Amino acid sequence: MDNKLEKIVQVMQEQFGSTLEEFRGEVHVFVKPEQIVEALTLLRDKYEFELLSAMTASDYWPQASPRFHVVYQLSSLAKNITLQLRVPVNGDQPRVPTATRVYEVANWRERELLDMFGIEFEGHPDPRRILMPEGTEGHPLRKDFPLGYEEPQFTFNFEEIDLRKPYAKE
Repeated sequence: MDNKLEKIVQVMQEQFGSTLEEFRGEVHVFVKPEQIVEALTLLRDKYEFELLSAMTASDYWPQASPRFHVVYQLSSLAKNITLQLRVPVNGDQPRVPTATRVYEVANWRERELLDMFGIEFEGHPDPRRILMPEGTEGHPLRKDFPLGYEEPQFTFNFEEIDLRKPYAKE
């Protein structure tokens, strides 16, 4: 782990009881949903993580609890370090407090997660679908979302393909 991150991670563990996972040089700190706003505020104000560079989710279906991880990728441009916060969320009515009061850019990203995964962000100022049309049922990035395959609109003609091969005209 980067020396710059050691102190920050230690504070996160002491203050929030966070668990830690390190994978290929990336540090993942796990935070409970009810602690995420306080953790993001601390990281922004005290440790200069001024950029929420990415926000996404992972679906671990068929595992029920926690089914999802909401992932916050934070960057400190001043210190040239990144940190990833992960919030495990139950599969039944997944909810996390909104981060829009800490990082304004979270507004659209939370709407994308609501639309694609069905994860609700409590207190969000505009909880509408953003990528899928209104009235769409389900959430396309969930692993249990039906794929709804369509029949192809063309046929594959092996005989015609064989005639086009250069070695077929001997």
